[in-house]
Amino acid sequence: MKFVDEATIRVEAGKGGDGCLSFRREKNIPFGGPDGGDGGDGGSVYLEVDEGLNTLVDFRHKRLFRAGNGQPGMGQQRYGKKGEDITIKVPLGTLVFDDNTNELIGDLTKSGQRLLVAQGGTHGLGNIHFKSSTNRAPRQTTKGTEGEVRDLRLEMQVLADVGLCGLPNAGKSTLISVVSAARPKVADYPFTTLHPNLGVVSVDVAESFIIADIPGLIEGAAEGAGLGIQFLKHLSRTRLLLHIVDLAAAESGSDPIEDIRVIEKELGRYSSELLDKERWLVLNKTDLMLEEDRDALIHRIIDELEWTAPVFSISAISGEGCRVLMYKIKDRLNELENPKKEQSWPSNPEKT
Repeated sequence: MKFVDEATIRVEAGKGGDGCLSFRREKNIPFGGPDGGDGGDGGSVYLEVDEGLNTLVDFRHKRLFRAGNGQPGMGQQRYGKKGEDITIKVPLGTLVFDDNTNELIGDLTKSGQRLLVAQGGTHGLGNIHFKSSTNRAPRQTTKGTEGEVRDLRLEMQVLADVGLCGLPNAGKSTLISVVSAARPKVADYPFTTLHPNLGVVSVDVAESFIIADIPGLIEGAAEGAGLGIQFLKHLSRTRLLLHIVDLAAAESGSDPIEDIRVIEKELGRYSSELLDKERWLVLNKTDLMLEEDRDALIHRIIDELEWTAPVFSISAISGEGCRVLMYKIKDRLNELENPKKEQSWPSNPEKT
């Protein structure tokens, strides 16, 4: 299924039914009085989270959603039927904006959560409500009001505990395929990942977390270059970022330090909050280097960047160091969920 994480739709709530003008007509009761009933309220439009959905692709073909109109009132004090509400299913993690004002209407982050996006019109009153001692035969009624009409912009942001960021071919897809049951496309050319992939990492019988593989970023991603601008937003919900670096690229003349700075620059351009998010350095493909060259390069990276957060050396393709990394991540997520004291990372980061 093609991944779609943005969609624009139009929602129209139903009109309220008009009140009825009617008088009681029965044999031998010449002055029966008013008996016009009220109309029914118009139907409303709701959005509801469906965990079975992971894309907004359904809205590519259907963009207009109308709720039912309320029925008008009737004689003999009969009220009109309420218009039928409609519920639109959306994926978990959907942000809902008013497309005309850019106002954030709601953030759907819980399973089964419902959000009212268009209120149905109010019913009109029948003439029975206008009877008084001085007005025994009222001919006044009110009309039902129009329902709300809105143009909505839906943006889906994946909900994950950990997000992977880095240049194309850094090994993000390989890592998520090794530590979870996710099976993203893996190949030796850039942009094999065209949409976010989610994987559940189980570290113990009852402990797990969700990790997201985001398409690779390139320089200028925050301005729209490559695929990055479409997916940088998915990193904003994560609690921890893993910055994946192809350490072996140094063998072919690339500078891992510059590669790291490119990603940092794009994160900062997109959002200062994203740049300030806790980020660990994961140096991948260490199995392709001699041990002494690898260790020297790792120390140079830490020293030149003045890196104080944790640093891990792994080989995603062989799985070396991945298990330890996953356990460290789970420990850190537990600390974030149940903070006991301020965490201070060691000046000489742990390398695994």
